[in-house]
Formats: sequence, structure tokens, C-alpha cells
Amino acid sequence: MNEISALLHGFSVILTPTNLLLMMVGITLGVLIGVLPGLGGANGVAILLPLTFSMSPTSAIIMLSCIYWGALFGGAITSILFNIPGEPWSVATTFDGYPMAQQGQAGAALTAAFTSSFIGALLAVIMITFLAPLVAKFALQFGPPEFFAVYLLTFCSFVGMGKGSPFKILASMGIGFALAAVGMDTVTGQLRLTFGIEELMRGFDFLIAVIGLFGIGEILLSMEEGLAFSGKSAKINPKVVFETWKQLPRYWMTSLRSALVGIWMGITPGGATPASFMSYGLAKKMSRDGAKFGTGQLEGVVAPETAAHAAGTSALLPMLALGIPGSPTAAVLLGGLLIWGLQPGPLLFVEQKDFVWGLIASMYLGNIAGLIVVLTTVPLFASILRIPFSIIAPIIVVICAIGAYTVHNAMLDVWLMLLFGLVGYIFKKLDYPLAPLVLALVLGDKAEDSFRQAMLVSQGDLSIMVSNPLVGTITGLALLLLVWPLISKALAKVRKPKAQQFAAEQPVD
Repeated sequence: MNEISALLHGFSVILTPTNLLLMMVGITLGVLIGVLPGLGGANGVAILLPLTFSMSPTSAIIMLSCIYWGALFGGAITSILFNIPGEPWSVATTFDGYPMAQQGQAGAALTAAFTSSFIGALLAVIMITFLAPLVAKFALQFGPPEFFAVYLLTFCSFVGMGKGSPFKILASMGIGFALAAVGMDTVTGQLRLTFGIEELMRGFDFLIAVIGLFGIGEILLSMEEGLAFSGKSAKINPKVVFETWKQLPRYWMTSLRSALVGIWMGITPGGATPASFMSYGLAKKMSRDGAKFGTGQLEGVVAPETAAHAAGTSALLPMLALGIPGSPTAAVLLGGLLIWGLQPGPLLFVEQKDFVWGLIASMYLGNIAGLIVVLTTVPLFASILRIPFSIIAPIIVVICAIGAYTVHNAMLDVWLMLLFGLVGYIFKKLDYPLAPLVLALVLGDKAEDSFRQAMLVSQGDLSIMVSNPLVGTITGLALLLLVWPLISKALAKVRKPKAQQFAAEQPVD
């Protein structure tokens, strides 16, 4: 099959000493980021993105994607040993992982978490290998109306499927659109919203925004909360690993179901966090030991970790095939592709085969390397959590500032980063989501260009958005998702309340 020969070519591209070294460095940095509560994959990739400016695009994406895999692995360590989720998607892992650690089974819980993460990612990568080229081939037939319809579907998916208030999602997205509009109009060449400030001619750089919003914002929040760590120590030896591996085949159905949930939530913009909770809930409902969940069940660790890793990995499919990120981290990686001069989307599979298949091959090797690294270095990374946060926080702020300065060698970018950090902190305090803002900032101008091109072709006739079955279906689905929160609320009101059970047993006043 073409995909297998292309994948083998991808392995030949990445199997160089430099790339393998970058892979190990990326995994190690990623685990470190995942271990530190509050940083997270998107923040880590955003902060370390400037390190890759001097690399070739293939080496750069290998390092960044390995940082992401490492962060996905690392989040489980703090969840199980310290009951502090390193990542939002690791919250469900604490339900059974921490009780297992308290019962002296920390090694088994960690082995199950890492192995399940690996299996979830592996299934998602296999799906990407065979599905992404087909999606890209299909997308090659797209014109401006189809592309705008897909962008619209992405924006509306965040409203319809996102958690939290849809009005907050729309407000966050609106600010992102406003920021994306600053700078030079790509169609007319006129300046927009620069208010006479020359530095704003180039617009708000995506990288400055994500470093501030994610990195500085999280640090400010963590400083306010005054994180202090205390937890169980863990040692993983080959005996514990093999004994745990013997038990895992018993939960094959849980793993498969969780991987499917994760893949679906990754491709749609559901994300890894809802996928992990959904898989944990399904496992609890369907397991014979469901009543014991929360007391230290191995299955309660397997389900959320498999789903989270599958979701995190499959979120890269729409980014590669359509140029649309399925998660905040994928949005940061997409920004990286643009910085390196690559245009994500269907043409990437035609024009940059080495890059695409090198990245897909690195997903296989990166996850194998990640599994080996975390199984052998857990005590080391757990000991990092005993360093006071007052020492770690300034180091991260300095790294962020250096990263922001190196984008354009301008001090204004550092001030903008701090401003975005303050905005990120306020957003988190007010429970406004950051992902829609980042998505609108990255894709806002592209969606605008596609819309204006479609309007030029149709001479201003909006009916071009329903001119053929494909674009009409995508546009219709997008509008349905946009109003879905209102529909679901109306359905909930119309639906009759459940009849009270055991009415006869209830006392009558």
C-alpha cells in the first residue's frame, strides 16, 4: 500500500543521529513540562518554539511533537504520586491512580498509565497513517467556499461542542478575531487597527500571544495559588512492570473503547480532557468492578490515560490534512509550521512529503522513546517536584521572555507577552476559555481571505455557500453547531421530567 511505503520513507528521513537526539531531548523536556503543574503541552510547545527557529522544519517538528508526547506522559506522574494533575486531562487519572499510590501500588499505577497512554497514541497514529492521506486527497478538490465552510465548522464546533458557557466561547473568539485583524489587509494592502503605531503593522504575532496567554498566565495563577507539593515516592523495577503488563490484557475492551472515544474527541475539537472523563465514566458504568472505581482500580487508570493520549494524537489529523488544529497544542504546532514557511493543509501531502511522513514516523518512534524514558526516570522527575515553586517560576518567566524577544528581536514583544500573560490570567480567573481566542488568532485571517475570495468569485452572492452539496452540508452542519446550545436548552425544557420512582414508598404530607 502507498501509505506503508510512504511511512517507511518517513522512517528513513528521521532516522539520523541528530533527529534521534532531538527526539530524546524533546521527550525529556516534555516529561519535565508535564510534571510541572500548570505548564502543560500547549504552554511548553509555545515557550520552546523559538528554540527551533534555526532547525530544518522536519527536525523542528520532531522535537516539538516529542515535547508534546512527553508532556502527555508526564501529566500522569503528578496525578498518581501527588494527587496534583499536571495536565487538565490527568484529573480523571487521580481518581484511582492516587488511591493506588497510597496503597503502595504506585509502580503498578504508573506502569498502567504509561502503557495505556502508549497504546492510545499508537492506535491514533495508525488511524492518522491511513486516514490523513485520504482526507487530504479529498480536500484537494476544495475551493474558497469549501475552505471557508470548513473554517466556519471549526469555529462553530467550539461553540456547539465546547464545555462551559457558549457566550464566553464567542466572546473569547471575538477577541481573537479582533487581534487577527490588526495589521496590513492582505487583499487591499491598507492598514487596520494600528492606531498609527508602526510596530503593529505586522499585526499581533501568534507566538507572542501564546507564550503570554498560556505560559505567563499559568505562572501568575500558580503563584497566586502558592503550590506546595507533597506526595508518595515511587520506584519502578522490571518485576513491577512485567506483573502489571500481565494484568493489562484483561482490560482490552476498555482500552479499545477509550481509544475510539479519544480518537473521535481529538478529530472533533472536543479535546483530551472531555475524552478522559467520558472514558472514565463509560468504564465505570460498563465494568464489573464499576462500584469499586475511586478506590484504586487499575481499570480506572487505563481508561482516562488511553483516551487522553488517543485524543491528543488524533488532534493532529485535521491540522495536517486540512490545516485546522484540533486542540490548543495543535494550534501552536500549526503556528510553528507557518513560521517555518510551510502551509498546513492538503497540499502539504503533495509538496512536502518528507516533512509529513517524517512527522508521522516520528509519532511512532516518539511514543516508544517516551514510554522507555518515563518508565526509567520516574523517581528523577518526581524529585523535581520537591524544588520550591518560587525557584522554578522565575526560570520559566525568563525562558518565556527570551523566547518572545527572539521572534523579532524587539523589546515591544516582551511587553506584549506580559500584557497577554495578564489577559490569560484574567481569562482563567473569570473562567473564559483561551483555546477559542488562540484558534481565532491563528485562523481568523485565513477564514477572512477564503470568505473574501468566495465573495469575489460569486460577486457578493452569499448563496455560493450552499452552491453544491458538499459546501452546503458543511455550512449547514456549522450553523447547526452554532445554535446547538440553544437547541439543547430548549429540548431540556420541553422534555418531560422523569417520573419519580418508588412514589408509593415516599411519605405523603
